[in-house]
Amino acid sequence: MKPAPFAYTKARSLDEAIGLLGTRSEARLLAGGQSLLATLNMRLSAPRLLVDINGIPSLDRIDRKDGMLEIGALVRHAQAERSRDIAEHAPLIALALPHIAHPAIRNRGTIGGSLAFADPAAELPACLLALGGEVEIAGAKGKRTVKADDFFKGLFETALGAQDVLSAIRIPAAAAQTRVGFAEFARRRGDYAIVGLAASARADGKGLADVRLAYFGVGATPIRAKKAEDALASGKLEEAIAALSSDLDPPDDIQATGKVKKHLAGVLLKRVALQLAEKRA
Repeated sequence: MKPAPFAYTKARSLDEAIGLLGTRSEARLLAGGQSLLATLNMRLSAPRLLVDINGIPSLDRIDRKDGMLEIGALVRHAQAERSRDIAEHAPLIALALPHIAHPAIRNRGTIGGSLAFADPAAELPACLLALGGEVEIAGAKGKRTVKADDFFKGLFETALGAQDVLSAIRIPAAAAQTRVGFAEFARRRGDYAIVGLAASARADGKGLADVRLAYFGVGATPIRAKKAEDALASGKLEEAIAALSSDLDPPDDIQATGKVKKHLAGVLLKRVALQLAEKRA
């Protein structure tokens, strides 16, 4: 299929992009386009204007500031895979990146685009949630910051407004005590996950503290399993797995029934718990 007709323009600054979004009631941003172009071709979306933000400087930078790692919205997945800063200071994201689609898509797809699209089966939204990160949003009234826990609102729905641009994300830079884990089940390498789990914690003596378990593929948004987090922090893995029965209520879909997804969530928790117990190299 071919997309519905649309106008195209290229923004040279954040302010220009925000202004252009305000000129049409149905305008969309174009970054990597790896999700947007597919929805255009299938006519699942039909914007009247595409605003290309690839020419905006400074949105493709990775910087460490005040104990946080800041990743610009236009950082490509492939760029992030090669980044020493992400490998050292955001090891959870480094673990997740190879699971995202295929190299051709990672060469174009962007960190900001993945988060703004907010597919509930995608890896990066769950990683941001597991890390307790935050999103920087530029809008008509200036910039604001939204915590990951408040950013994902519903199926493909976020805290972004019609004139908002996701400009960067920030996550706490990993420390010596940081522990992370990641695992997913997919039918084929590169497919969206049937169920996935991104996790972070802090080593506390022989146990764990500040455990955050973010599941994806089990609901309309990435979901924290908070009762399982508490149980795992207490060193009770079997109780944590049992707690998933109340933390998660995955719907049936074309890939698996909710019952199967819940079982797989427990299997993933066992695997990720082993990763969390390991000291970072």
